[in-house]
Amino acid sequence: MKGDRVEVVIDAGGATRTYEIEATRAGRRVDVTHGRGLVEVTETTRGGTPVRTARFMSGRVLALVEHPAARPGLDDDEPVTPLRRSA
Repeated sequence: MKGDRVEVVIDAGGATRTYEIEATRAGRRVDVTHGRGLVEVTETTRGGTPVRTARFMSGRVLALVEHPAARPGLDDDEPVTPLRRSA
């Protein structure tokens, strides 16, 4: 969905670098896969065609945060009540 984004923080030899991959157009999504020492973040179209891909060595990845796009409220949404701590 447009607005979905993934933030990747990596160790760059004594410093950190942050990369953001975002779904830039309507109908696109951001997919995250990992395996065999690699983390891959891909922006894909509705049909599954990759538009762009970022690959990182999993040993260097410090944090991977997925930020879903905010969706508009619907008429049938119930109000959210905050959780209360029990004493």
